[in-house]
Amino acid sequence: MRLKDIINRLKLPFRQEKELFSSLRDIIGFYPHNIEYYKVALTHKSSGQRNEKGRPLNNERLEFLGDALLDAVVGHIVYEHFSGKREGFLTNTRSKLVSRETLGKLAEEMGLTELIMSNTSKRSHNSYMAGNAFEALVGAIYLDQGYDAVMRFMKKRILAQMVNIDKVAYKEVNFKSKLLEWTQKNRVKMQFEMQQQTADKQGSPVFSFVVKIEGVEGCSGEGYSKKEAQQLAAKETLQRLRREPQFIDAIFSAKSERTKMEEEPTAVAPDLEAEKEFIIKAEKPETTVDEEQPEPLVAEKPQAQKAPEAEENDEFDLSDITHAPSELSREEIIAAAEAAAYDE
Repeated sequence: MRLKDIINRLKLPFRQEKELFSSLRDIIGFYPHNIEYYKVALTHKSSGQRNEKGRPLNNERLEFLGDALLDAVVGHIVYEHFSGKREGFLTNTRSKLVSRETLGKLAEEMGLTELIMSNTSKRSHNSYMAGNAFEALVGAIYLDQGYDAVMRFMKKRILAQMVNIDKVAYKEVNFKSKLLEWTQKNRVKMQFEMQQQTADKQGSPVFSFVVKIEGVEGCSGEGYSKKEAQQLAAKETLQRLRREPQFIDAIFSAKSERTKMEEEPTAVAPDLEAEKEFIIKAEKPETTVDEEQPEPLVAEKPQAQKAPEAEENDEFDLSDITHAPSELSREEIIAAAEAAAYDE
């Protein structure tokens, strides 16, 4: 135990906010020096708190600081942990580790959500509030004890105890599935169109796909397989849906035009007499060879089909974030994760 932590532990019985100090010790792994940073980090804007000057007091500024620190710290950890991996792999791994959903789950598992001060009734189910509080907590740790303390917190408390970094790294975020879920929920039509197929300098095929929703062109993606290109196109389109309200407006405007046209009646009614005359004159089609063959006495056994859920077994979710440490070795974890990710 570090000397400063021992001193803070000895001071604990004499502090006014002993419960908060103890709770934070359980969460971050050490005692705070300046408790005020952490109190601000745990204050949501809905609480209506104000400082001595009457200005709103909440964790938004600390959230901004913590977000930047997490990118740097987790990027550093991932860079060292996966030596030899390319930039795309490292970026994808970091994105999964610092996503709002991941941070929200971490905050819930650690008990951080129970300390948030807010007037929101659904606090425990608000992943954005929880994720924001986690980022603000990181900002508070930095202001209180510096960059090295943030690095120790993420390495020893989070990635060593709660997140299996090897398993998360080799699991895929199924952006195509998420985009399909959004389109089905909003009842809009979506399709992937291949733009072109080229080859790189080594002669390997390169595919390019674009997403179209209700005919409105979204984003495109390029990869060494159709799946990779579609996943990238879906990812960029999801980000555009979140950033550009005009894009969503164009989609629903196109949907409105399509449904309006589908509901319009046919301009000219069919001529029933002409149809009747055609039916009378029509001859019975000749019996085909297939129809003359007798049906087999024993039905053919249908081929077994792959369960739909098996196709998504490599999709990244939050099930790998837990207090219980893995009993497998790092080599066994990597081997199992790679086997699951490349099972196709």
